[in-house]
Amino acid sequence: MYKRNFGRSDDRNNRTNHRGPRKTYGSRPVKRRGGGQYIDPSKFINKAVIIEETEHFVPEHAFADFLIHADLKQAVVAKGYLTPTPIQDRTIPHALKGQDVVGIANTGTGKTAAFLLPLIDKVLKNRKEEILIMVPTRELAQQIDDELKTFTKGMKIFSACCYGGAPIGAQMRNLRYFNNFVIGTPGRLKDLIERKALNLAPFRTLVLDEADRMLDMGFINDIRYVVKLMQKERHSLFFSATLSPEIERLIGEFLRMPVRISVKTGDTAKNIDQDVVRLSGGKTKLDTLHDLLLQPDFKKVLIFGKTKHGVEKLAKTLIERGFKAESIHGNKNQSKRQKALDLFKKNHIQTLIATDVAARGLDVSDISHVINFDIPNTYDDYVHRIGRTGRGDKKGKALTFLE
Repeated sequence: MYKRNFGRSDDRNNRTNHRGPRKTYGSRPVKRRGGGQYIDPSKFINKAVIIEETEHFVPEHAFADFLIHADLKQAVVAKGYLTPTPIQDRTIPHALKGQDVVGIANTGTGKTAAFLLPLIDKVLKNRKEEILIMVPTRELAQQIDDELKTFTKGMKIFSACCYGGAPIGAQMRNLRYFNNFVIGTPGRLKDLIERKALNLAPFRTLVLDEADRMLDMGFINDIRYVVKLMQKERHSLFFSATLSPEIERLIGEFLRMPVRISVKTGDTAKNIDQDVVRLSGGKTKLDTLHDLLLQPDFKKVLIFGKTKHGVEKLAKTLIERGFKAESIHGNKNQSKRQKALDLFKKNHIQTLIATDVAARGLDVSDISHVINFDIPNTYDDYVHRIGRTGRGDKKGKALTFLE
């Protein structure tokens, strides 16, 4: 049970019952408001597993072994990469050969470098190469573009990052110049195509990253519209955290005899300690959250809410209570979202409150806790949420509020 400092002087409600949240290990049904998939509460409880050293992944390659351009090898070393992650170790050799790849891996497993490195190598060998990378959210598009720039510094490889929620004029101007990489969300890419700012006819390489989320967000028709404008004979790389019948149909539609690579070891990472927090003694969710955030081990906390309005309201309330907090959601413009994310990354704030869509693609190190203030709509959403903590060999904690 989490201990809390109950002597705070800023408790506006002057509550006398300070027993705090009682963590219950039963499977009492969860009442859902506003629809959504029923998720048995027992699925929110899973103690972290200590993995013995003998079970650790042993890669077949070192980054120095990959048959990539010498300049790119130097960039990899400069970035501090020595040993590939499982998805990198198994994907890069096939991608370098020009084979279509389906990669199934948990969140935070290094998928970005798994496709960027072989594609940068492709551009270094053919400067006229044009590559399209489609992702579900602007944050993920920016993350990929940033990582691309770190690998290609000084190589004169150019990219355009295209997403909604930002002025389309600046993106259109960028697309007037030659770009080896165009990274974008399906809806904005379609807009740019319709405005004659983007011509995909020369593009022979396609990456669909987090394809399952793009389907969940209703982008399937936009994806089909965009892909059909590319070269029919193309090199395609497809990444997803889940493999559903809908994903299988998409694979059959877009890829040719792909190599299938799965390094997913389970629905959720073994080093994430998962538990539920049930409200008791008349305490509200807000007061319970307040008490948790006072604990010293809650150092860097990502909180998920269901709606844009609810996320914004919660952030303002926590700030009023003296916490350093920010929010990201679809109603915020890109500059404000990026500022909030930068503050969180640099540990200038303790908590970041987000909606599922806004948090998609977040790459933030050392998140101590993920808190589901509102229950996710689906179990897949839950898996993606808590995957933000406990990355690599680090431990993380995930708590889900149940009313």
